[in-house]
Amino acid sequence: MPVTLADLAARIGAQLRGDGSAGVLGVAPLETAGLQDVAFYVNPRYRKALRATRALAVIVAEDDLAHLPEGTAALVAAQPYVAFAKASALFHRELSPPQGLHPGAQVDATAQVHATASIGAGAVVGARAIVGAQTILHPGAVVLDDARVGKACVLWPGAVVRERCVLGDRVILQPNAVIGSDGFGFAFDLEGESGPQHRKIPQAGIVRIEDDVEVGACSCIDRATMGETLIGRGAKIDNLVQVAHNVRVGALSLLVAQSGISGSTELGQGVILAGQVGVIGHLKLGDGARVGAQSGVSRDLADGETVSGSPAIPHREWLKQSAAQPRLADLLREVRKLSQRVAELEKERRT
Repeated sequence: MPVTLADLAARIGAQLRGDGSAGVLGVAPLETAGLQDVAFYVNPRYRKALRATRALAVIVAEDDLAHLPEGTAALVAAQPYVAFAKASALFHRELSPPQGLHPGAQVDATAQVHATASIGAGAVVGARAIVGAQTILHPGAVVLDDARVGKACVLWPGAVVRERCVLGDRVILQPNAVIGSDGFGFAFDLEGESGPQHRKIPQAGIVRIEDDVEVGACSCIDRATMGETLIGRGAKIDNLVQVAHNVRVGALSLLVAQSGISGSTELGQGVILAGQVGVIGHLKLGDGARVGAQSGVSRDLADGETVSGSPAIPHREWLKQSAAQPRLADLLREVRKLSQRVAELEKERRT
């Protein structure tokens, strides 16, 4: 059912500039939004699309009102992207299966599954495992023995929570996310039974994930060798991310696609690792540290430090080096010419 612009503005905490009685059917991009859609604008790169949009209304900051087409309503917000997230949530409802156990689910008799939980076809809940209220295990999700899953969690198909691992409330595991896989721990034994061998070190610890964490598709968080691997409250982990054993990820941190963290490294609160970042083991990254895409971190980072490159260096220095790199061939040729000229002048001086 449509929502009026006035009602939408109230729900997302925006100030309406325009006709509040108009009906809204959904949200859409600037380029494709129609006469009953709301779009949003935060990036100057899309200013041309903003000026040409046919949207009923656009969520914008106060400073961008002048760029709206004539006749387009505005929903003015201090944080337009946050307001868009709220608006989108009003019109988008994720798959919500019925409560209870599907006949095709496999739930151990000793497991504790709340009556309001939903356990889908082919999902598995192991012995003594606990599944909280309103949690959804979609078909094929697995919670193994003695694991605990909190309230209002969502485990999409193929997600696995291995034995004894703990999930807080409102945790989302996207398809094929693995919580509690064995850490990569091997001791090289020169005198193995059949010669030298890599002897597996038991990974006896667990993974603990705090409230409001999301883990992307095909990401793996390894259980600790001893103790806990910890993912702090509100952290968001993208697809294809590797978190090794005994890593500690601080609250509200962001780990972007294909980033990897080696064992026993500690990330402070609000750390950001951009795509394909690698961090070696046993480091400490301070609160609010930021690492640019495809960087390799091989040292501790201070609170708020921003680095890029491999090995990672201060971001401003990396920008200077990146700007100079295309000129290196010309600079080398110039240095050779200067060196040759100096040699000639030295020869002339000696004669």
